[in-house]
Amino acid sequence: MTLPYVEIDGRPADAENLLVPALTGGYGHFTAMQVRGGRVRGLAHHLTRLDRATRELFGPGLDGERVRSLVRQALTACGRSDAAVRVYVYGPAEAPTPMVVVREPVDMPPTAQSLLSVPYERPVAHIKHLGGFAQAYYGRLAERRGFTDALLTGPGGVIAEGSITNIAFWDGSSVVWPNRPALLGITMAVLEPRLTEYGLKSAHREVTLSALDTYSAAFVTNSRGIAPVGRIDERGFAVDAELMKVVWRAYEQAPWDVV
Repeated sequence: MTLPYVEIDGRPADAENLLVPALTGGYGHFTAMQVRGGRVRGLAHHLTRLDRATRELFGPGLDGERVRSLVRQALTACGRSDAAVRVYVYGPAEAPTPMVVVREPVDMPPTAQSLLSVPYERPVAHIKHLGGFAQAYYGRLAERRGFTDALLTGPGGVIAEGSITNIAFWDGSSVVWPNRPALLGITMAVLEPRLTEYGLKSAHREVTLSALDTYSAAFVTNSRGIAPVGRIDERGFAVDAELMKVVWRAYEQAPWDVV
């Protein structure tokens, strides 16, 4: 596996500056993006996410132009225009420190996903924060049991989100997003407002495991893209090819922003 390229506050990672993330105790946040040809879908959403979370966790904000400059610099330094990029922000509170990690690009597998429901909801769900031990634990548990990933649920089997995805359901007339507290993923943020342009209504309401028969199809979204859901626990979903065609088109025709 190729090692990632890492810069911390604009400097290549070394033993000294790696102490910053190593000693923060997992307190921080990040955003993950796919870069193609030096461009990103939903870049403004990424910059807003980073600024708002930095203000909430640390006090000072994080200037979007600074983030763009740091990402451009890291991409140039490792000679990539196509990449998977993460921007992390750590303490100390008086001087939040950004870290840019550049890896090889990755896309969502096109095959249908299978999800194992688990009794867990992310704390402070609106922030893409660090320290997601339970997410990793349940994600690995799902894989060991033959599933693609975990589906996070609350009391009474109320569905919130995937361990690293947003999830949406199709009831025959609307794309339904669970209204439980969850992270607003960037792909979801880009996709949802565009659905009406492509003839799909969108709604937010409670979705429970016990009422899955209400829905004929489902799909998940994250920074890698969009994929249909083929199974939640033992409940199978047929892949609605026409629905997915429209959803994919709505997302793929979204504009790309230069970093």
